[in-house]
Amino acid sequence: MSAITPSLVLASSSAYRQLLLNKLGLSFHSQSPDIDERPQPLESGPALVQRLAEQKAYALRAQFPHSLIIGADQVCVNNGHIVGKPGTLEKAKAQLLAASGQHLTFYTGLAVYDVTNNNMRSMIEPFSVVFRTLCSATIDRYLAIEPALDCAGAFKCEGLGISLFERMEGRDPNALIGLPLIALVDLLSEFGVQVP
Repeated sequence: MSAITPSLVLASSSAYRQLLLNKLGLSFHSQSPDIDERPQPLESGPALVQRLAEQKAYALRAQFPHSLIIGADQVCVNNGHIVGKPGTLEKAKAQLLAASGQHLTFYTGLAVYDVTNNNMRSMIEPFSVVFRTLCSATIDRYLAIEPALDCAGAFKCEGLGISLFERMEGRDPNALIGLPLIALVDLLSEFGVQVP
């Protein structure tokens, strides 16, 4: 008798993460977990994203009892301060002005939870961006074309946002978009999921 093959669930409603996971050619279901994503007092960016990635994966265990659940969360840190999604053009411009000439680090927490065996594996994937010196007019032109209000840091590296960078540093540029695929393949292999 063969073992039940667990289904794969992405604990996210993010279209960006869904598109990234599609690159691996795996069949999966996507559902948003209902968790409190606020940072705890004095919680660092890396600790926050690891905790949230694990909580997102764990939150869907009752709905998907025979599944491998992938949780992910990302935070941008500029000079020790967590930078969230801007939400408005005014905040987006302020974020990009603050990023001008700076070295920003994005931390992505990634978790894979095997519900059947109550086994969680998680890690943190850093990826850094060094911004060019940006003037107000450059930022205005960028935001007029690609507002990126739903992206931490107010840019899309997979789009025109790449023009704002001097360089990028890290092992997987997918981490910058919100799902580090190299690390995910490593974690999935620990649970017997082979890609390709």
